[in-house]
Amino acid sequence: MRRVGLLGGTFDPIHFGHLRSAVEVREQLQLDELRLIPSARPPHRDQPGASADARLRMVELAVGQQGDLQVDDRELRRERPSYTVETLETLRAELGTEVALFMVLGWDAFCGLPGWHRWEDLLQLANLVVLQRPDYDLEVPEVLKDLLAARSASQPERSHGQIICLSQTPLAISATHIRALVAAGASPRFLLPDAVLDYIDNEGLYRPSTED
Repeated sequence: MRRVGLLGGTFDPIHFGHLRSAVEVREQLQLDELRLIPSARPPHRDQPGASADARLRMVELAVGQQGDLQVDDRELRRERPSYTVETLETLRAELGTEVALFMVLGWDAFCGLPGWHRWEDLLQLANLVVLQRPDYDLEVPEVLKDLLAARSASQPERSHGQIICLSQTPLAISATHIRALVAAGASPRFLLPDAVLDYIDNEGLYRPSTED
């Protein structure tokens, strides 16, 4: 069975934390490919600091020529907020039912699932991969505790319907911190790929507005 991973996010900007998570998930689950999916207007977050085109370009620069990491721009082609369940539906229609899909979530995002649009349909379309970070101690809602008890799997073997919890290398890197450094005129070098940093510098991204 072909195995495809999906890692969504605003990637505003993409950094080594995102990329390291992608590599570790791909290796631990032995994925054939992992797709990075930039979101256009996420309904649960503030408007991104960089345009959709700029964020897409930064992800493309970060991935480069690596065949095992790919960029999927389907959410940026929508004219409305990005709902994960609709993204999964389009992928299922495109890839068919015999492909195993693995949607990657951070622990904090998983704990907030009950607030997502049609969240209960997600497991009908894909497996959920929950990245556990040692610095997070969020209380899991009762409905998710029951779901974990019923759907957890250490060795995923189905195309959808299972929850896999993976540990990952803790990298204390955030896009918010990178944007703050750039806005303050400080260097975020070694927190993100040089090609992405060069693009930020050349395009003047995340700098304070000079307008009155």
